[in-house]
Amino acid sequence: MSELFKKYREQIAYLFFGVVTTIVSFGSHILFVNLGISLFVTGILAWILAVSVAFVTNRLWVFESQADTPKEVLKEAVSFFASRGLLGGFEVIAIPLISDYVISGVIFSTPGIDARVIVSVLVVAGNYFISKFWIFKGETHEKVS
Repeated sequence: MSELFKKYREQIAYLFFGVVTTIVSFGSHILFVNLGISLFVTGILAWILAVSVAFVTNRLWVFESQADTPKEVLKEAVSFFASRGLLGGFEVIAIPLISDYVISGVIFSTPGIDARVIVSVLVVAGNYFISKFWIFKGETHEKVS
């Protein structure tokens, strides 16, 4: 079991912290919708909170970044937020569209959550590959031969 964990540490950590980030995203979505904020603005606010959590956890514990100067960390942060911005833009636009035109159901008494689930699956996969092969490339510590 220990060898499997070592072999898949990065993926396990990404999934674990992805769940944490998703809880932040969904939790803030529910909070903002219940405060009467539109789905569009809710999407932006939930995205900012979730991406901030994702950057810290991905940098420190998933990909174990070795960047240590302010310039290197800033470069990672800009790249991370820019890449997330592309998929975040997709998410912000897709959730209301899917909610209004594809799925009109309400889950947990909160409009848009069903659409958020669908979009989140696509966004999570895209985020992993962008982080692994662009932002934190070559900086992981895979110690299993």
